[in-house]
Amino acid sequence: MITDSPVLLLAPRVNETGRQLRTAAGLRGLRAYTATSWQAPRELLGAPVHVYGGPLFGDAVGRELGLALLEPAEDWLARLPRALTGRRVSATTLAGARELRGPAFVKPPADKLFAARVYPGGGALPGPEPLDGDTPVLVSEVVRFRAEYRLFVLDGAVRAGSRYAVDGDLSVEPLGREQTEVLAFTRDVLAASASHAPLPSAVVVDVGRTDEGWAVVEANAAWASGGYAAEPDDVLDVVLRSAGPAARLSATDRPFRRELPEVVR
Repeated sequence: MITDSPVLLLAPRVNETGRQLRTAAGLRGLRAYTATSWQAPRELLGAPVHVYGGPLFGDAVGRELGLALLEPAEDWLARLPRALTGRRVSATTLAGARELRGPAFVKPPADKLFAARVYPGGGALPGPEPLDGDTPVLVSEVVRFRAEYRLFVLDGAVRAGSRYAVDGDLSVEPLGREQTEVLAFTRDVLAASASHAPLPSAVVVDVGRTDEGWAVVEANAAWASGGYAAEPDDVLDVVLRSAGPAARLSATDRPFRRELPEVVR
C-alpha cells in the first residue's frame, strides 16, 4: 500500500530506542512499520520511507527504497583540533595500523567491522584474511573517559542528549547537573566542526569528560544510534532527517550520503 505520508521503518530486531521511536511516531500520526525480514517491504516501495536500524539493515533496504542515509565523514574526528579531541587522532588504513609498535585505541570509523578497543600493538589487529588492508580505521592515543554523553544534533544545534557511560561501563541517565558543561562543550565542537570538519545536518555526536577536561569521543549516524535516556520525540526529529527519501536530500547533505550496495536476491 503506497502512501504519501512519511513511514518510519524499523529493523526486524527492534531495540529499546526503536520501540520509543515507534511510540513517538504514532503520537505524531506517522505510520511506524516493523520489518519482518531483511528485505524492503513490498508495500512500502514508492512511499516516503525513513529508516531506523543498524548499518546492515540500512544497506539491505536502502537502495530499493530510494533512501539517503547520512553519516559523518570517516576522518571527521581526525580533522578536529586536538584541543577538542584531547588526544592525537589519525585516519589511516588497517594495513597502516598493523604497523603500530605500541598500544593505541583503534576503531572502524562507522561500521562495526571489528572490536573498537585498545590494542597492545598492530599485531593484535585482525589479519588480512577477514579484512583487507585498505579498510579505513581511526587510531588514537589512549585516554580514559570518566563519563560519556550522546547528543542528537539537527542543523548544528543539540536537540536531545543523554549520559550513557561512566568509567567505561554502561550508565544511562538524562543529562543532569553536568548538562550546562556538556552543552557548552558540544557547542564549541559544532562551531569548530563547521569550519574544520563539517557534519551532516542530522547526526549524533558523543563527548566525554576525562581527567584533563572535556573531549570529543566520536560522531555517528543518527539512524543507527541508540537514544539511551534522550527525549524520544526529539530523537525522532533527528532520525527522520538522517535517513529519508533521497529525492528530498539537500545539496549540503549530499557529501554525507552513505554509499549503498546493490543487493542481489
